[in-house]
Amino acid sequence: MTLSRRDLEEGRMREVYVEALAEGHALTDEELSASLTRTLTAKPHGAGWWVFAYGSLLWNPLFPFVEARRASVHGLHRRFCLWSLASRGKPDAPGLVLALDRGGSCRGVVYRLPAPCAMDELHLLWRREMVTGAYAPRWLHVDCEGRKQIALGFVVRRDHPQYARKLTIEEQADVIAHACGAFGSSADYLERTRVSLATHGIVDLYLERLAARVSAKGCGTPTIDVHVPATSGSEQ
Repeated sequence: MTLSRRDLEEGRMREVYVEALAEGHALTDEELSASLTRTLTAKPHGAGWWVFAYGSLLWNPLFPFVEARRASVHGLHRRFCLWSLASRGKPDAPGLVLALDRGGSCRGVVYRLPAPCAMDELHLLWRREMVTGAYAPRWLHVDCEGRKQIALGFVVRRDHPQYARKLTIEEQADVIAHACGAFGSSADYLERTRVSLATHGIVDLYLERLAARVSAKGCGTPTIDVHVPATSGSEQ
């Protein structure tokens, strides 16, 4: 089952986490609203309503947009570094999803939201990306093929208990090959991201290597032991 706009409108993402874990693992509507308010307060003067997509937003944005451009950000890179305990995995068999982490660079796509409905769309986006607070929303300086732009991006919080640090590519592949949650498998998430990037003329060698390893592993039992502290967590 793929995440839908209706799921966001009805708060299904939060329900998935509450059902899988506990009430305290998902932010309330009031907490989400406060987070969005803080982010909007920090919005640079003159910045438009652009969102930087590097993972599932590439192939399932669930918001209307009036423009899309290839873009790159420097100082951050795309990596499967966030444990998924509900949407792409389970508490006893976590999956992995993508986040932006420190260092390197990342190529993706920026979408421009229609200004008249931007606030409403951001509220839904927060229900998706910030469901349990594992990301730090940031206004990123991106390069749109020579044209500078400011876009909203979601960067992993390294202090979060679901931050998956120092996993080798083989360990990542082992988890991704087997994990599945309420909104599909980690392997499907990887493949859709890889294909979507390719349709925009972007080849991510890290994702290509990872996909080849996942394909070679097939089905079975994950070999790495995952321990996630029992505190508030999140994922994309």
